[in-house]
Parts: sequence; C-alpha cells; structure tokens
Amino acid sequence: MSLLPRRKSVVKLARILLGAALAVPASAVQTQSYPAKPIQIVVPYTPAGTSDILARVIGQKLTQRWSQQVVVVNKPGANGNVGADLVARSAPDGYTLLLADIGALCISPSVFSTLTFDPAKDFQPVVLISYSPHILGVHPSVPVRTVKELIDLAKARPGQLNFAMSGLGGAPHLAGIEFALRTGIDWTYVPYKGGSQAVADVVAGHADVLFNGMLPTHPFVKSGKLRALAVSSAKRVAAAPDIPTVAESGLPAFETGSWQGVLAPAGTPRAIVDKLNAEIRRILATQEMKQLLAAQGTQVRAGTPEAMAEFMRAEIARWRKVVAQSGVKIE
Repeated sequence: MSLLPRRKSVVKLARILLGAALAVPASAVQTQSYPAKPIQIVVPYTPAGTSDILARVIGQKLTQRWSQQVVVVNKPGANGNVGADLVARSAPDGYTLLLADIGALCISPSVFSTLTFDPAKDFQPVVLISYSPHILGVHPSVPVRTVKELIDLAKARPGQLNFAMSGLGGAPHLAGIEFALRTGIDWTYVPYKGGSQAVADVVAGHADVLFNGMLPTHPFVKSGKLRALAVSSAKRVAAAPDIPTVAESGLPAFETGSWQGVLAPAGTPRAIVDKLNAEIRRILATQEMKQLLAAQGTQVRAGTPEAMAEFMRAEIARWRKVVAQSGVKIE
C-alpha cells in the first residue's frame, strides 16, 4: 500500500490545524494573557475622597495578586465627567478602567444639558463595590445639634448658610437639594472639585454645612472637627451608632449616599470583564476589606456586571425625578 495518501492526509490535517490557530482572534489571545501590562484606574475626582480611597486599596490588592502595577490616576472636573469621558474614549482592552460614583454615572445625564458620553452605552459595568451613606455635618461653631435645630436655623436665616458640596450635580449636591425641598429651607450652594475639599472648608469654618460620603468624613467627626447631625442611611450605621438617621430625625424615608463601582469602556471582552469582576469580588469578600469598610460605615455591595447595569438604570430614573422637581440644570 502506498504511503502517499496517508502523507497527504497528514499534511492536510496539519494545514487545518495551522489555519485554525491563525484564525484565533487577537482579542482571545489578549484575554488569555490579561493582564500583561500595567492597568490604569481613573478616578474622576480629587484625591482623598471615597472613590479615591477605594481605588487605591483595590489597586494595591490587584497589584499584589497579578504582579502587574495598577496605577490610580485622578482626573477631576465637571462632577466626574472629565475623567469618565477619558475612559469612555479609551481602548476597550481592560487596561483603562473607571472607578466612579453615582454622580457621573447616574445623576449627570439628568443635570448636564450636554454630556460627551452616555453612561448606559459607552461603558461596560464590571462590579459594584460599596454604598456609603452621607453624613449631614456642620462646623462646630454652627449653633445646632439636631436636624430640627438646623432646619429652624436655616429658616430663620434664609440663604445665609453655606452648603459645601463636592461638585455641581453630584450626589451630595442632590442630597442637599432633596433635603431643602422636603424641609422648605434655602441655603447657598458652594461647589468644590471634590469631597475632600468640601470637608476641608467646613472643617476650616469657611462653609457651614454639608452632606458628604461617610468614608472620608467620619474621621473628622471622631476628631471633633465636624459635628455630625445625622446619617442618610435607612438605619443607623454600626460604626457610628450614636448618630441618628435623617429619617428618624423627622424626614421619613430620606435615604441618600454614594455608590462606587468599576467600569470599563464599552466593547471590552467579556472574559476580561469577568476576570476583573471575580478578582475584585474576591478582594471585597476578605475579612480585611470587610472590617476596613465597616469601620468607616461603608457597606460592600459587590455583584455581577448585570446587577450593576440594572442598579444604574434604577438610579438614573430615581435621580431624574429629583432633578426635574428641583429644576437644576448645568450648561
């Protein structure tokens, strides 16, 4: 029997296998080796705020796990829209990520008349990280110790109390608006580039009152540099059980806060998204992270990419109603 047909079959099989190997998309190869170079997490706010603190902790853990440097880059401006736009325009390869809160992701679409990105279309949700209620705090010189006393003071001095907020259209801004709408008060909104700057000015006595994320604000309360009147969660926070909620202080069902999450540019391979989701959820599930966040009144809210997408849709709808009621718009 001639060996020629057998040789032809072997050669044909080799060609098929080679063709199949060459046909494997470059994206698949890239996904298998991910991460093969440093990753950049863009935080669209100033340093020392809730999102920045979380990004640096998670970035450090990812660096240790993957032996690839994870760098946190702060790109503040326009309530997080500058940094969000940067990530939306980045290559969808998993090497440029966004860690932001509801301000840029769920409030900006209703507040800004012109937005250069669509949170629902230009990003791929990766994982929701945490929920941090706001602290309603005042400078110690403000002569109030309860929410009722603050309302009475604001009504007696319409427009005279300066409300410090971390950017126009952010979650603290909308919390202040909702509080004012429900109580019938009027105060003057003073915008800052980030929550850390807003807190610093209230601590310094340059502004009177603020709503701000518990993670960066509570340390100033514990040191006596701020007086906390209430927290905006549904129930009291275990890390600060002596601080009442806004709801129990006379405004039923008042609940606001900052939600943080990680997103990638739309079109990022699902395998990379799943790998990031699994690793960040593993980090958040560690006892170290649970204790770190719980000590600051922050709750882990990790889940699937689909759960984060659904959450964002619900939050966009919720805050659209508040914005419509308040009439706030930013050109």
